[in-house]
Amino acid sequence: MKRKKTRLAIFVSGSGTNCENIINYFHDSDSVETAIVVSNRSDAYALQRAKNHAVPTAIITRQQFLEDPSLVLKTVSDCDYIILAGFLVHVPQYLIDTFPNRIINIHPSLLPKYGGKGMYGHHVHEAVKAAGETETGITIHYVNAHLDAGEHIAQFRVALTPDDTPDTIAAKIHVLEQAHFPEVIEGVIRKQEKQ
Repeated sequence: MKRKKTRLAIFVSGSGTNCENIINYFHDSDSVETAIVVSNRSDAYALQRAKNHAVPTAIITRQQFLEDPSLVLKTVSDCDYIILAGFLVHVPQYLIDTFPNRIINIHPSLLPKYGGKGMYGHHVHEAVKAAGETETGITIHYVNAHLDAGEHIAQFRVALTPDDTPDTIAAKIHVLEQAHFPEVIEGVIRKQEKQ
């Protein structure tokens, strides 16, 4: 009997470059597939990227995430992992309980620095620049009840110069995300399958 593939649900709120990178990475995989892309915003370009790859999509509003657990759980009922790729809704406890150590987020800083409420996207890069940091990076971590506070899976660093701007910092972060996020997801799946 053919072993079923590990199915990913990718949660997004924005343009979806990380989402598309993950879809592409696992496209020819024998063991992992992107089952669905879920967004809290109907205008998220990530939904179009998913459709371009024939990946099913769903729109679940922020309010529905918070108030309609049955809808959300039904949407991801046949998924094994939830991947947050620029998802700007605080993950509700019922999802964390249903997917223990199977919700993975990427954050554009070296947590615990520059994490928490309001710290996403360009806000992070502006804070890193304002603090005069000589390096920054990404943190890939499990999601728990506290914002950006779950157990770290991996961190990757990049050097900064005094000439870097929030835009150039964003570009450096983007390179790290594209290079490492899908591989780390694959590593987590392999490790958990052996347990």
